[in-house]
Amino acid sequence: MHEAHAGGNGLLFDLILSFPFLLAIGLYIGAGFVSNRSPHLQKWPTWRYVCWTIGVLCAGLAVIGPLADQARIDFRAHMMGHLLLGMLAPLLLVLAAPITLVLRTLPVSAAKKLTLLLRSTYVRLISHPVTASILNIGGLWVLYTTDLYHLMHQSLWIHVLVHLHVFLAGYLFTMAMIYTEPVAHRYSYLYRTLVFIIALAGHGILSKFLYASPPEGVSQSQAEAGSMLMYYGGDAIDAVLIFLLCLQWYKATQPDKKLAASQ
Repeated sequence: MHEAHAGGNGLLFDLILSFPFLLAIGLYIGAGFVSNRSPHLQKWPTWRYVCWTIGVLCAGLAVIGPLADQARIDFRAHMMGHLLLGMLAPLLLVLAAPITLVLRTLPVSAAKKLTLLLRSTYVRLISHPVTASILNIGGLWVLYTTDLYHLMHQSLWIHVLVHLHVFLAGYLFTMAMIYTEPVAHRYSYLYRTLVFIIALAGHGILSKFLYASPPEGVSQSQAEAGSMLMYYGGDAIDAVLIFLLCLQWYKATQPDKKLAASQ
């Protein structure tokens, strides 16, 4: 059983799981210092360090410690973990622009290879707004409307894979909605907005579905509280994402307005 496995390892197990998150923070800060040594580049903004650090910590809290332990038996805690791992952490990490930082830090030859990878057909496919939305929202529908939610609490590997998918799908979705990185395949603001609206509807409908039809093993009271947290908590994070998307759209129109005013 997954619960017995996790409980038996105790503090040591949590410390081992903490290492990748601490390493991610350390590598990002180190890359920033290396990047700042270049006289040809502007200093990497402090607020991006803050976004990255808080984002990694949010992801860590979802899978390590008291919240993660409680999430195995309490759907409300599980849903809080979902918001942290699949929505808030990806938003903060995307704002931290790690790919841009890596490109600034790598040698020219390695940066060119990474750029070619980012321009590949595979990256174009998975970063497409529709694909990212299906992986993100569709994955949640599969998780909560099939036996997968029950199975993830029985198998450690399924548990890990589900959490990994939730995080990566959330990251891809956020990255596909707001462009903070050098994206080779860009889609219009209108197109992304329309896809975003449909994805929001899918997330909202799922939360209402869970309110009435809990997953196997979840009590009605926990399902109601958890689905409300999913609905309103998700809306709060999505509101920030909407604001950023609209802000980018507004800024993108400014040069045209200035040009029109000067004519």
